[in-house]
Amino acid sequence: MGKMKTHSSLSKRVKRTASGKLKRAQAFAYHKAVKKSAKRKRNLRGTTLVSASDVKRIKQMVSYLK
Repeated sequence: MGKMKTHSSLSKRVKRTASGKLKRAQAFAYHKAVKKSAKRKRNLRGTTLVSASDVKRIKQMVSYLK
């Protein structure tokens, strides 16, 4: 049986933390940003962990991610 292919677009969007969890960029940060407050845009700049319900599916898609 051959190797699994990595989902290349997802591998560009997700990184692995030192403890093995998956982190991603926050959504809703830039589109229609004029109406959002400075505090809201500042808090959306950072990263967050992938939700627990999605971890199993995403780990399978990017199984070789370092």
